[in-house]
Amino acid sequence: MSHNELHVRPISSTEHSAFLASAQDVSFLQRPEWAAVKGGWRGESLGWFDGDKLVGAALVLHRSAPVIKKTLAYIPDGPVIDFSAFEPQAVLTPLAAYLKNRGAFTLKMGPGLTVRTWGAAAVRKNLGKEGFEKLSDLEVLNESSPALALNDALTQLGFTKEDVGLDFAAGQPEYVARVALQDESGQQLDIEQVMASYSATTRNETRKALKSTLKVEVGQVEDMARFHALYNHTADRQEFTGRPLSYFEKMHTVLNAAVPGSCTLYIASNEGTDLAASIVIRSSNLAWYLYGASSSEQRKLFAPKAIMQHMVADSIQAGCRYLDQGGVSATLDKEHHLSGLTKFKTNTGCDIVQTNGEWDLALNKPLAWAFEKYMNWRKK
Repeated sequence: MSHNELHVRPISSTEHSAFLASAQDVSFLQRPEWAAVKGGWRGESLGWFDGDKLVGAALVLHRSAPVIKKTLAYIPDGPVIDFSAFEPQAVLTPLAAYLKNRGAFTLKMGPGLTVRTWGAAAVRKNLGKEGFEKLSDLEVLNESSPALALNDALTQLGFTKEDVGLDFAAGQPEYVARVALQDESGQQLDIEQVMASYSATTRNETRKALKSTLKVEVGQVEDMARFHALYNHTADRQEFTGRPLSYFEKMHTVLNAAVPGSCTLYIASNEGTDLAASIVIRSSNLAWYLYGASSSEQRKLFAPKAIMQHMVADSIQAGCRYLDQGGVSATLDKEHHLSGLTKFKTNTGCDIVQTNGEWDLALNKPLAWAFEKYMNWRKK
């Protein structure tokens, strides 16, 4: 591990992208173009230098606090630096100093490393079973000492982590569901090996969908309105407030302009009727199933499962390690309102992964305290 002193300075988006091009396990949330997608945030590319060598990079999103000209600095799923090669203190101390000197009152950061993993089959089997209330009651499939050490280092450096219990907080979830596309040695799995991780019911429904008259196509930005119609239908059915069409069109345009093929729209239809649509983002050797939508019609064709199979196959071909399907709760209590989400995702072969979660460092304690009180007031 290097003990050299690192220094932090702004880098251009071109330098940033060039550094990421040779890196692995890069979240799309750390690509400089993501700042152009996120409304209400100002993006800044920062680099860590060991002498003259660029050894790490981060997309920092700044959000201005009301009235005062200070910002919340947010690094989602980053920074992109090897914490096994550089001490966390050497990485984070110059970062905090840089941000504080430029008017940030709080640094929020989610390193995104994998801390623990529980296998899909084990979670499915014990969900709702007596004696199993939380994931921590299950045997762990694997555990990462470096990720745990980073959590310890964050605590020692004065970072704090919000305890959200078994629900979600704002930002990136600590527990996520991921379909493994490689084995433990890093060898790419084939589609049949991935399907072996599904529940028997999901496998049968997937095979039925693939034998049906469903047509799955890759849409272009002009087809995003078709996705949005299904998305609005899903939002009404599930009672959530959706994003406008312009957001998805901008995402598709901006991400694909930076890295062609990194944002893919899938649409499943039958005899001219759109039944399901999904958006997948790929970055370096990773993939995310970011948005999905479906119709209430012709449900027995299992259109979402046909799309899932295409997403998995394309992600395998792209050399991805996993397909991330978003956040879940740490609960195994079948009565918990989020347990159904865990059941659905593990049925589709998702292991449950605990990441570092998100951590806060107060750079200006009075302003950080006032901002936290303001945000708590807004939630009421």
